[in-house]
Amino acid sequence: MTATNLALVGIGKIARDQHIPALAASDAFQLAATVSRSGGTEGVENYDTVEALLAARPDIPAISFCTPPQVRYAGARTALAAGRHVMLEKPPGASLSEIRALETLAQDNGLTLFATWHSRHAASVPAAKAWLSDKTVKSVRIDWKEDVRVWHPGQQWIWEAGGLGIFDPAINAFSILTEILPVEVHVTGAELQFPSNCETPIAGKIRMDGPHGPLVTADIDFLWEGDALWRLIVETDDRTLTLDQGGAVLEIDGIAQHAGAREETNIHGEYDGLYARFADLLDTNTSEVDLRPMVLVADAYTLGKRIEAPEFIDPTRTAN
Repeated sequence: MTATNLALVGIGKIARDQHIPALAASDAFQLAATVSRSGGTEGVENYDTVEALLAARPDIPAISFCTPPQVRYAGARTALAAGRHVMLEKPPGASLSEIRALETLAQDNGLTLFATWHSRHAASVPAAKAWLSDKTVKSVRIDWKEDVRVWHPGQQWIWEAGGLGIFDPAINAFSILTEILPVEVHVTGAELQFPSNCETPIAGKIRMDGPHGPLVTADIDFLWEGDALWRLIVETDDRTLTLDQGGAVLEIDGIAQHAGAREETNIHGEYDGLYARFADLLDTNTSEVDLRPMVLVADAYTLGKRIEAPEFIDPTRTAN
């Protein structure tokens, strides 16, 4: 099998930690070029702009975008307009309307657009979905708590409008939730804590209803100290399902379950899954754009009560 040339746009923490290792392990793709004004990766041709890449490398049919969501739309639109297939890091953009516009452009040009949700590729998520498929869900508890200073050190964009703040990690929980539940949910209320010097929330509590009333409560926090807590607990009419460690570990009534063919308990396996899925989409000339996790975030903003929180000082941020 001949590997497809792929370009990676935005060589920041997520690209170096996850995308580049996943591409190095992939039989389907070869990292042929990067786009970054701050430097690419050793041994790979780098360009300052997407436009420069497109002009110089017509041999690259697929482009994966890892830039912050606020600046992703223009580059993705340029790539699609030039006839290239596009993969988007989560969240797929800064707004729902811009992703819909990209989806229409891809469809009109017969191209693949893949809006990714890496947590859906965690080892135990498929097994959780299968187990819940014939159950009646009585309640869901989400605890998604991590230290922003560990996972997003010095990244100011996350506190600017469109950066999502605590919802950048919490949208991973929502992507799992919408994947595994056998019913649809919608946000009914939220309390969101905004630091006085930030445009996005740092913590919050969100409530969601299912078809028959209250169903989901989520407690999300970006100032959590210690090991990250990424957990969903689903009470059913039968037993209790727990997905822990971001979807890597599955328990039924506290008893650990076999995760299936892929048992990585870290995020690297998730990105292997993303690129395998992108290859499948390219082979079938189809797109995958599921915006339900992003809709839940947007509705939390719309319905949420704003609570003023203390100023957030990030000691890992380098002064300009």
